[in-house]
Amino acid sequence: MIKENDLLPSGSLTSKGELGIQHYDPQELFAKGTHILFAVPGAFTPTCSEKHLPGYVSLANELAEQGVQSINCVSVNDAFVMKAWGDHLGIGDEVRLLSDGNGEYSQTLGLANDTGAFGGIRSKRYAMIIVDGIVEHLFVEDEKQFEVSAAKYVLNVLKSEQ
Repeated sequence: MIKENDLLPSGSLTSKGELGIQHYDPQELFAKGTHILFAVPGAFTPTCSEKHLPGYVSLANELAEQGVQSINCVSVNDAFVMKAWGDHLGIGDEVRLLSDGNGEYSQTLGLANDTGAFGGIRSKRYAMIIVDGIVEHLFVEDEKQFEVSAAKYVLNVLKSEQ
């Protein structure tokens, strides 16, 4: 599993934008500056839709005040599902929704979770603060928990470092 102080590995994530499918290499996307990458087990699922993603949207300005240049949500769903989820929740440009369509990047990070017949390969719920391509902080939730990857928790960590 990726650890704090590791270089974020290269990989392939996508999003559905105005210009069609956009491709991102996380290593390049987060190479400069301070970024948050958080993962949800699935779009349209209760905790993800009601708490996790909306928490980052509501605290986007406060996170920016702490030097965060981008907030990114990744899930093992395709780019079309991620776009539909964002549209359904009225997400603007506060959070970039990224697709790890087949779970390959989650596996690369060592943060994949095989849910079996429930949904197959998904991502564990986590958040990381990335500074100049290095994972400065990594917060991985225990099974069926939602605390350390929440926006408020991440914001408090950033504030404590000021």
